[in-house]
Amino acid sequence: MDGSLPTNTTDDVKVHARRHFFLIGAVALVALMLIAGVMRLAFPSSTASAQRGGGRITQVSAVVSAMRPFTDRIEALGTAKGIQSVNLSANNTELVTSVRFTDGAFVHRGDILVQLKSTEEAADVSQARAAVDVAQSNYNRYNTLAQAGFLAPAAMDQYRSALEQARASLAAAQSRQADRVIRAPFAGRLGLTDIAPGALISPGATIVTLDDVSTVRVDFDVPDRYLPVLHVGSTIQARPDPYPNRVANGRISDIDTRIDPNTHAIRARAEFANADASLVPGMLMHVLIENGQRQAVALPESAVQSQADQSFVYVIARQGDRTIARQTLVTVGANENGYVEIREGLPAGAQVVADGLDRVEPDAPVGVGRGRGQSGGQSSRHDGGARALADGLRPASP
Repeated sequence: MDGSLPTNTTDDVKVHARRHFFLIGAVALVALMLIAGVMRLAFPSSTASAQRGGGRITQVSAVVSAMRPFTDRIEALGTAKGIQSVNLSANNTELVTSVRFTDGAFVHRGDILVQLKSTEEAADVSQARAAVDVAQSNYNRYNTLAQAGFLAPAAMDQYRSALEQARASLAAAQSRQADRVIRAPFAGRLGLTDIAPGALISPGATIVTLDDVSTVRVDFDVPDRYLPVLHVGSTIQARPDPYPNRVANGRISDIDTRIDPNTHAIRARAEFANADASLVPGMLMHVLIENGQRQAVALPESAVQSQADQSFVYVIARQGDRTIARQTLVTVGANENGYVEIREGLPAGAQVVADGLDRVEPDAPVGVGRGRGQSGGQSSRHDGGARALADGLRPASP
């Protein structure tokens, strides 16, 4: 008989050990559950606070709502146009013989831009000029005889009429020849073109565009209720769409005489100086007309959060012995120079979370630090007032 234990005895030891392990684990779990229950009964407010605010205080900066001036503005859209603009074209179908400009060049009034084939017109001019010479010679000869009394005055009228007809024919021929030369009707800057010598031009087809952009016109429509605000000569501002940070200053030059019966809008025209030629015809312009100033409750943009069609702020208030951020609906208005107008929902003097709204939860505990619009001593001074203010505010929908 050897000293080793039987196999069944070893298995029994392992089974007993496993049972003891599970028993100890179960006892430990029950103990933890009992401790958690006792803690919940002993510290109910701390547990509720942990459920609502994650058990931690979020540090925020604060700002106090204050009255601020806002400028009422009428906004409209318009399209920039040159003070003079034209699409140059030919009167007849003809071949181009010479192009005397470069794309984008500045030209003066009367400069020759394009010459068309004018062989026949030149011949007509020569023929008409010769006819004028003959008629003039006949008129001079018979006029001498008439003055000497050898020709009746009635006969002299025939030669005078012939001379006038010859001169008219010459003028018509010269006009047809001039149509074969395209000149700049005013000073301005040319656009781009694909016209080259040898090209066949059709009547009405654009050869090149010409714009005088020393001054830019902008036509815009505004609702007829603003008609009392529009005055010829009044100053006006516009922001070019490609340059949103630039402000162009101009004046209202004309107002239409009729209101559109379909849209109940009236069209006005403004002019803007364009010495640097940065305003280009066809550019979209955001027109702004000032309509007085007013005082309103305001907050920095960072203190106002918007979702869908609702806006809200977090008012700092007291709840028991805690400082919380209470989500409050507000009605916003103008946005000017980094500040948002608060039309409804918040009085002046309310202390709100200044920024970092994505880190704040409704009714969560917060710690207030120093923010824009308040000094270090203001935080404690406004804590009491913020609670009273917050009690009358509308809480935002969860």
